[in-house]
Amino acid sequence: MLRRLWLVFAQVCTVCVALIFTVSTLRPEWLARSPAAPAPHAPAPTASASSPSAPVTPVAVGGKPADAASVSVGGFRRAAERALPSVVKIATSVRRPRGSVDNPFDPQSFFGNRREADRQTVLGEGSGVIVRPDGYILTNNHVLEGAQQVQVELSDRRVLPARLIGTDALTDLAVIKVEANALPAVPLGDSQALHVGDIVLAIGNPFGVFGNTVTMGIVSALGRTQIAEGNPFESFIQTDAAINQGNSGGALVNVQGELVGINSAIFTRTGDFSGIGFAIPTAIAQPIMEQLIAHGEVKRGYIGANLGPVTPEIAARLALKQTGGAFVAAVLDGAPASRAGLRVNDVIVEVDGRATQEPADAINTIAMSAPEQTIPLKVLRGGETVDLKITLGRRPQPRR
Repeated sequence: MLRRLWLVFAQVCTVCVALIFTVSTLRPEWLARSPAAPAPHAPAPTASASSPSAPVTPVAVGGKPADAASVSVGGFRRAAERALPSVVKIATSVRRPRGSVDNPFDPQSFFGNRREADRQTVLGEGSGVIVRPDGYILTNNHVLEGAQQVQVELSDRRVLPARLIGTDALTDLAVIKVEANALPAVPLGDSQALHVGDIVLAIGNPFGVFGNTVTMGIVSALGRTQIAEGNPFESFIQTDAAINQGNSGGALVNVQGELVGINSAIFTRTGDFSGIGFAIPTAIAQPIMEQLIAHGEVKRGYIGANLGPVTPEIAARLALKQTGGAFVAAVLDGAPASRAGLRVNDVIVEVDGRATQEPADAINTIAMSAPEQTIPLKVLRGGETVDLKITLGRRPQPRR
């Protein structure tokens, strides 16, 4: 009798072990323990800087706390949904002599008096960003350069003709306008609040065939210079968010979906994206855009001085304790700088109340100030700080 009971017990145990093994393999969640209920009278946990149980605060991106729901639950969906409708596709056409693009050695290109049949239409594509609901669109100058016809495809697939409002080759920016109202304008963000490591989204129309596309990356560097040849007002945002041909003029946005830059260029040895892209920050783009909309051109302040970096050698020669600032290498006779008393070997450390760490800081602040405006300068001279006031001239337009 005992033996039979033992055999039954052993068989039941074997069946139970088999069931547990099967459930743990196929449905492990069925065996998950539910969280223990808190003690009946236990005090609520208190968040503190040193408490390991303190709630996690969303990472601040672009100087603002990230929206926890959009980042942790919906990824960056909300930022993309906010900015995507504002990004447009731009198509351009220009009539050029045959042989000027595809075959520069075409014998016909050496003869004048061309007929219309000797000309060809060259098409170009890029992106743009709606910045005002009444149809103003910000893009790159190189997207529109030489264009005779411009068309814009909105996110709702409407295709509208656009007219040129103004261009600024020195910053590679341009504004066009379509005749439409109540368009989804992108909210403008503060690019100066960005930090290296902040997450950003690049939105544009890669290769002109895929439609609006969102890529994600981080801010890799800030204040990049010597990127675009002939551009003295550089302070690019560098990002590893994928930027390809056709993305020029598109949006770089933060995780709130606010515009912080206009995608402009990539560094590549192959022609393909290599993880290094550059965007014009809104700190530069916004005042240029506003001038182009208001006047159709950009009027820049000018002092008539050659500014350069404070190298360790210059700092040692001038007995400076630091290498920050803008070194005055030359001053033009009769220029605003000369009339204000600025001298060679001065080091500009502040322009119009803004600290100058690099020459680009002073150059951009001066250029963004209106001609005829009087602004204060603070310079280091002979170990002392000297305050000057300078009435700006107007920067000459570049020769074409």
